[in-house]
This record gives sequence, C-alpha cells and structure tokens, in this order.
Amino acid sequence: MSEIKVNKISPRTNCGTVQLGDSGDTITIPAGATITNNGTQTGFGRTGTVNWQTTVKTAGFTAANGEGYFVNTTSGGITVNLPAGSAGDIVAFKDYANTWDSNAVTVVPNGTDKIGGSNANATLNTESQSVTLIFIDSTKGWLDIHDSTSNIIGQTFMTATGGNATVTVGDFKTHIFTGPGTFTVCSVSTSPANNKVDYLVVGGGGGGYGGGGGAGGFRLFSTAPGTNSPLNNSGASPNTEVTVTATSFPIAVGGGGAGTPGTPPVYNSPTAADGVASSFSTVTSAGGGKAGAYRPSSNPTDGYGANGGSGGGGAYFQSGSAVAPGGSGNTPPVSPSQGNGGGSGQHVPGIWAQAGGGGGAGASGTNGTPGAHGVGGIGSYVADPFIGPTAPSYGTPGGPVSNVRYFSGGGTGPGPAPAGGGGQANSNGGVNTGGGAGSGTPSGSGGSGIVMIRYKFQ
Repeated sequence: MSEIKVNKISPRTNCGTVQLGDSGDTITIPAGATITNNGTQTGFGRTGTVNWQTTVKTAGFTAANGEGYFVNTTSGGITVNLPAGSAGDIVAFKDYANTWDSNAVTVVPNGTDKIGGSNANATLNTESQSVTLIFIDSTKGWLDIHDSTSNIIGQTFMTATGGNATVTVGDFKTHIFTGPGTFTVCSVSTSPANNKVDYLVVGGGGGGYGGGGGAGGFRLFSTAPGTNSPLNNSGASPNTEVTVTATSFPIAVGGGGAGTPGTPPVYNSPTAADGVASSFSTVTSAGGGKAGAYRPSSNPTDGYGANGGSGGGGAYFQSGSAVAPGGSGNTPPVSPSQGNGGGSGQHVPGIWAQAGGGGGAGASGTNGTPGAHGVGGIGSYVADPFIGPTAPSYGTPGGPVSNVRYFSGGGTGPGPAPAGGGGQANSNGGVNTGGGAGSGTPSGSGGSGIVMIRYKFQ
C-alpha cells in the first residue's frame, strides 16, 4: 500500500474543489482518528441524532440546533425556547428526574415557527418522557420523530369572555353569571379535551305561601378538586357534558318566584309563583315549584305544592282534614336528579294546621306535623376551587360538608334555614342561591338562580 504524508491538501486553483477518490471507491478513517469540521457540511444529512449536553438544565433556556438536553423540573416548571427553525434542524429533550408529570416543560416556538402545524406552545408533561424534534418546513414546523410516550403538537387553550365576574384558580377560569348575559368563546383549544367545560346551573327558587317554596333545580358538571356534590353530572350520560365551539352562548339566570302578600284572616290572596329556569347551552335547571296556599276556597288544589326543580311545600284545605301534598321535584326529569319533592301540609280542625317545607337539591322537604311546620330540604354543593378565592361571596356554608358552597335549599318554616339559601318563615330565598322562599303569610319570594362556567385556560 502506497503512503503519502502531507500537512495540507489544496486545490490547484484558488477556491477550487478537492476530490478524494473516484465513484465507487471506499475511503476508510481508522480507529482513533478525529475529523474536525470548522466549516459548513453539505450532503452528509442527519441521522436523527443530537449531541447530548451533560450539564443538566434546571432553569429556562434557549435550545440550539443539534443539541439534546436533560431537563430537571424538580423545583418547578421550565420554559424552553426553540431556535429559529431551518429544514433539518434537530433538538431533543429528556425528563431527568421523572418530574415532568408534576412540573411540566413548556416548549415555545421561535416567532411564527410551528410545532406540529400549530404556532403555539407545546407542553411536555409525562413522567420520564423523551422527545426529539426535527424542523421540516414552514407548514408543519417542528415534528417529533422520537417520543417515548405521546405525540407532541403545539397546544393552545380556549379563550372566552362574559359574566358578572371572572375568577382564576391555577390553570382554570370560572365565569360567574348572577344575571342574564352571554358566554362568548373567542377561540378553542387544539386539544378537544380542553374544550369540555365544567358548569353549575341553578334555577330560581319558588315563591312561598302556606308552605315553603321549592328550590331551583341544581345541575353540576365539575372536575374541580375537592368534594363535589353527589349530583355532579361528571360520568353521567354524554348529553350532560358540554363541549364548546367558538361561538356565543346565551345565559339565562332565572328569577325567584313571587310570594303572596296575604295576611290572616285574608288567606285567599293570589297564589305564589314558580321560580324561573336557568340555562347554558344544552343544560337547563328548572325553577322551583311554588308553595301551596292557605285555605284555598275556589280551587282546593291551590293548597298543593307545585312541581319544579324541587317541589313546593303543601299547605291545607279550607275545611276538613285531607292532606295537601307537596310538589314533585326533578320536573322535568333529568339524570342525575336536579331536586327533590316538597313536604305535605294538613289541617286538623280545631287542633292544628301546619304546612310542608319546600324541597331542596340535597333532600326532600318534611311534612307539617302537630305544632310544627315542615322543614325545607337541604341544598347541594360545589367544591370551593370551582369558584376560587371569592367562594364566600356565593351560595352558603352551614351543611355537613366543609370547604364547599351550598345552593338550592328549600324554603322552611320558623327555625334555622337549610344550607343552600332557603328562606325562613316569611322571608325570601337567598339571592343567586336558587333557595325557595320561607312559608307563612305574608311570604317572601324565591331566590334568583346562578350560572358558572369553568375551563382550562393555560
């Protein structure tokens, strides 16, 4: 084998080309030799590999083409900025401490570059994940060619406006409607799961008269942490889930039903009124049923409690000892149930005449008994994180479950009102609680309803 020893090979002409061998030849680089490239390579192409950096990243940084990084998020999430992409550029990332599931890495494209076809940040949030991204073109931008767990696509989140208040808890926003309005979805997420929203829809409570007014219907779909009502629609039939699109959703917040001004011995004043329904998208919560009237002379069934989200309490007839039943709850029927029935009232001539309590979302109203009016049914609840730091401004506390807010309590007679805004004797239901009005004459009006919508915004 011939051997030539030189320090430099140069072309014969300035800026010419040096060729090593001919087509079909094999050029061998022996073991231990090092080739250093101080210029620009062409024609070699990439093999989908990077040079892994051995300094572990523990804070935000800008990635460089051709490099791979071990990223440690033990102390918190980290943001990584991608370089401006050119076709063939490559970067890679690896979860160093298996903590990306609790503290994610946010990958930010440069300028108008895209990740998986979307000009939006991507989130790496799976334990032990490793990802290799190659820039292909302006249409798709950076594409993952090796991901140990999942497909990486630039992910956006929905944006929306509307409501009388908007509160933020972590990565979630809740829009609160205390009156009618419009929930406008300005843009939707690239991830369909993030376009499914949580909601609380409470109808207006029924007016009081002889019995307690029924509470407004209570419907809930919540993924908020903490204890949520057994009436939570999460996991129920698909038609109770709401996936939004970029459009406007009218919000109806039902008013409470009017009570009656009648006072003894003028018992035959106009009857009370039912509460008004509240609604968002395909979810409607019925208004609470009105209470039955004292001594109805023209129509004995006016002594019955009316049906509704929860039923109104019954009163009694003008004469005789027949029972006046309370109204039925969950009318019209939905699953899970939006409320319960009211208690019955009865008149025993010369002995006693007591009316039933209004039904609540969490329990039925009780029947009137000798010497005691019926008690309104307790309401139901949503975990505080659904509402955020302003939770004490909405609903009521006072039930057996802590760190929650109660809504849709039934109207009651003398004594403590049930949790959820139900009125005491001769008083109104709580504003924006859906509580039924208290029993008695004169009687109060039912409490207005409320609508809340919660979604992931980042």
